[in-house]
Amino acid sequence: MSDYPLERWRQAIAECYEGRRPLEDPVARGAVEGVVAALDCGDLRVAEPAGEDPAAGWVTHGWLQQALSLYFRMRTARTHEVGPFEFHDKIPLKRNLAAAGVRVVPPGVARYGSFLEPGVILMPGYVNVGARVGEGTLIDTWATVGSCAQIGKRVHLSGGVGIGGVLEPVQARPVIVEDGAFIGSRCILTEGVLIGERAVLAPNVSLTGSVPVIDVTGSEPVEHRGYVPPYSVVVPGTRPKEFPAGTFQLGCALIIGRRSEQTDLKTSLNDVLREYEIGG
Repeated sequence: MSDYPLERWRQAIAECYEGRRPLEDPVARGAVEGVVAALDCGDLRVAEPAGEDPAAGWVTHGWLQQALSLYFRMRTARTHEVGPFEFHDKIPLKRNLAAAGVRVVPPGVARYGSFLEPGVILMPGYVNVGARVGEGTLIDTWATVGSCAQIGKRVHLSGGVGIGGVLEPVQARPVIVEDGAFIGSRCILTEGVLIGERAVLAPNVSLTGSVPVIDVTGSEPVEHRGYVPPYSVVVPGTRPKEFPAGTFQLGCALIIGRRSEQTDLKTSLNDVLREYEIGG
């Protein structure tokens, strides 16, 4: 990390993003290209833990989001042929997957500028630029990981999961799924939602920054917004809301239990599904 001229890059990117330096400027172009290359090899990341203590939360590096926005503006679309497939896009695909210890099943796609740690398996899904996927994570069929999303180690993204992306507004937190979480089929996570370590989301849970996540395990409900606490077991739910036309049910998510700290991912998930009678 110390080998990168980060402050010089940061200044050039800010000036270009704000229109005080032209896109054609070689210093700005060099800074943007350098940032995307560093994201691609994992030396930089758009968001990261603020400290070793999980309670410290996460910090978002908005200037890296600026660099990615500029990267799109600086590039022109080109045709890429991969076996029988043809792509026409501004951003190439990741390369050297075998050397990185990553498995990508056709027609799975990871864009250049994303980073996949060793042991990642990408089924026919998609990982966008700026995203980071941790060691041993499975991205199942038709699951998508949006731009700048941060997926932890040994996470399971089941089939059809949609992880939203973000480039702007700058400093907006991307979706974060911490280590060991299990995200059930067809879940949708957007608007910077944070899924805590080893949480389990049942199929079809849909979360945004404003959808209530209600802990119903105690004598009184406890409400969260944009956050699922670690080890939570979450299912889709509804709750009533009054409108001029009457009372209607709006979507929410319900925390109905806690996952055991003593069991591994597979055992814990099976136990949860049996105990709470939710689908896998």
